[in-house]
Formats: sequence, C-alpha cells, structure tokens
Amino acid sequence: MSDVDAPRTARVDGVRLVAVMVAVMWVLEIIDLLTGHPLDDLGIQPRDADGLVGVLVAPFLHFGFGHLIANTVPFAVLGLVIALGGALRVLAVTVISALVSGLGVWLIAPELSVTAGASGLVFGFAAYLVARGVVARDLLNLAVGAVVIAVFGTGLLAGLLPQTGISWQGHLFGAVGGVLAARLLHAPRSQVAPAP
Repeated sequence: MSDVDAPRTARVDGVRLVAVMVAVMWVLEIIDLLTGHPLDDLGIQPRDADGLVGVLVAPFLHFGFGHLIANTVPFAVLGLVIALGGALRVLAVTVISALVSGLGVWLIAPELSVTAGASGLVFGFAAYLVARGVVARDLLNLAVGAVVIAVFGTGLLAGLLPQTGISWQGHLFGAVGGVLAARLLHAPRSQVAPAP
C-alpha cells in the first residue's frame, strides 16, 4: 500500500505521533537541564545489565540543546514523511529502529560510555525511506528514497565514520533497523498458487 492510500485520519495520527515524540524529547531535555543533568546517565551503557534501560529511553534523551536541535530537524522531517503511512507505520519503524540501534550500541560500543540521542532513529527513518521503495518495488517510494539520499546522504555517510563523541554504532545499527523495518513492513506477500 502506498502512503497516499492511507486514510486521512491515519496520516493525521501519524503526524501527531511524530509531534508527541519531538515534544517528549524537548520536555525531557528541559527537565534534565533544570535538575542538573541526571537523565544523561539513563543512556545506553554497553554490556551493563542496568544499561539496557537505555535501549528504551536513550532515543528521547540528549546531551544538551545543541545535540537535541541537531536531531530534531531530521527526525521531524523524516518522521513526517513516514507519517503519511499512518501512526502504526511510524510506531513500527520507530520501535524496530530503536531496538536494533540500542541493542547494537549495547553490544559493541566502548565500555564505560553512555549513548543517548535520537540519531539512531534518524538513521533508521532515513534507511527505511530509502529501502522501502526497493523492497516494495514502488516508483513513488523509490523517488522518496532518492530525495532522502539527495538531501541527507552526505550527512548520513559522515555519521557512519568513527568520530570522538559520536556513536557511529548507533547510527549504523539504526540504519540496519530501518532496512529491517522496510523488509518487515513492505516485503511482497508470497503468492500461493490455487490448487488445481
């Protein structure tokens, strides 16, 4: 099903869900600032059982407003494009990307590091939008993927390079999660031949 086929109310609900997630990120960062940054410790802590909590909450936490602003714009833009498919689509892509990104960080990020931020979701959203046209073999979605590459491609590639203070692991696994989401949500259904 193409995103333009989603009922209007589903699209509106998708937009609302993206807006709520952005609002949660901003409210949490304001709370973090006003309380002396205790939420920063809730990020993903690799190979620490307590750090698994971060897999669920880290995408909504940021290390300052600069970090939050850098993630808000691409998160909102890419999320709104996904929202054209409805709230359930946004929710599915978000959950899959967050879990794959978070678990990847938890498994391979440097010991004693703490990872937080929505960039794993940004990479998941972008990879989903690029991969879904290929998986679904749909020209409209292929065109959307091409626009995503044209607009965000250079920044996304740069985010995969190891840099001090940047979780390339979260970016890489977020992208893997986005491709997995496209595969799960858009793979052509196998045709079962009717019995003669």
